[in-house]
Amino acid sequence: MKFIAFHFMPYRALPSDFEEKYPSVWVTPPKTLFDPELGHRMYHDYLDELEFAIDLGFDGVGVNEHHSNAYGMMPSPNLMASILSRKIRNSDKTSLLILGNSLAAYNPPIRVAEEMAMLDVLSGGKLIAGFPVGTSMDGNYAYGINPAELRERYYEAHDLIMKAWKSDEVFMWNGKYNQLRYVNPWPRTAQRPHPPVWIPGGGSVETYDFCIENQYSFSFLSYFGHKYANKVLGPFWERNDELGGDRNPYKTGICQFIFVSESDERAQIEYEEHIRYFFSKCMHTDRRFAEAPGYRTVKSLRAGLRSQFDGTKKRPGDMLKDGTMTWQDLIDEGFIIAGSPTTVRDRLREVLGSIRAGNVVALLHAGSMPHWLTRKNMQMFAEEVMPYVKDIHSEWDDSQYWPKGISEEKVQETVTQP
Repeated sequence: MKFIAFHFMPYRALPSDFEEKYPSVWVTPPKTLFDPELGHRMYHDYLDELEFAIDLGFDGVGVNEHHSNAYGMMPSPNLMASILSRKIRNSDKTSLLILGNSLAAYNPPIRVAEEMAMLDVLSGGKLIAGFPVGTSMDGNYAYGINPAELRERYYEAHDLIMKAWKSDEVFMWNGKYNQLRYVNPWPRTAQRPHPPVWIPGGGSVETYDFCIENQYSFSFLSYFGHKYANKVLGPFWERNDELGGDRNPYKTGICQFIFVSESDERAQIEYEEHIRYFFSKCMHTDRRFAEAPGYRTVKSLRAGLRSQFDGTKKRPGDMLKDGTMTWQDLIDEGFIIAGSPTTVRDRLREVLGSIRAGNVVALLHAGSMPHWLTRKNMQMFAEEVMPYVKDIHSEWDDSQYWPKGISEEKVQETVTQP
């Protein structure tokens, strides 16, 4: 198994009546609620936490991209990644995962090729490039991209970036949305022909095919945990078999909230208020922003695939507010895995034994969790849980989906040459 310490970087100081007073944490949260002095402290706490995860030996640290929201304060994941890359270059265990950039939002998208190449070189060839389509809230409502064009723009941007990374020659690009006389991004990537590519998705049929045909890793990043993820990964593997793909579990990843303390009872005492903050405030989204018409393709609609925000599933935040979801319900429904190290180990072994996913994007911070508690959770997980479940899927080769890094000896030889 591979474990990535992932961070949403939420705003931890939303008012207690936020979900009653304001319609949405996404797209329309008032900027007056943001205190720059508090934000300054939060950003540095979050970066310290991810650097701590590198010290603890996680397989990866991860950042992502969202816009106009208080649930994730990272409109530019590349800025955060550039800071982390300095420490990652000296790690022999940890890679840098960017689950953003949202390709259709970049004009021209060659900017992504340039910045990710910079990060690959800065980190010493340890970058994983995530290419999300992006949520409708980010792309259509916050950035104003026509939903009918978004996926076309995405695929054209992808093809341009991949050609730019693979080609050693200057070339011309004359696409529907991008026309460039000279495509020649500097620097080139450290990994050749390009870094491993992961595609985070909500389960659209086109995304399944896109990942399988290009041999990219598909990550299902739901806030609802492993039970919901299994419903999406099941059809992925069915489609994989139809297309003749191998069954390497590192081809897929899941997102999971994990909370560890000295005992099951202590875990509830320490973490429950912060998890409730996340689901009631950070997931307080106006359903009018769930998906702009045209965002989800006809093929996916016919397959019955829906947004996790579209009202067809009662959301944890709603159930927490009306008192119908208890701490135990959160565990039983798979939204969280929480408890003592032994409880979390046993639950993870059970879950990962039934889900064919080699990568776990571990959410070890939630909502309003303070810095000290996040560090405690990370350390207990890294030292008392992770070593006991790493052997799952160990018979499979992960190298196609994970960076190899630059040889430090080669770097030193180059630097010391007269």
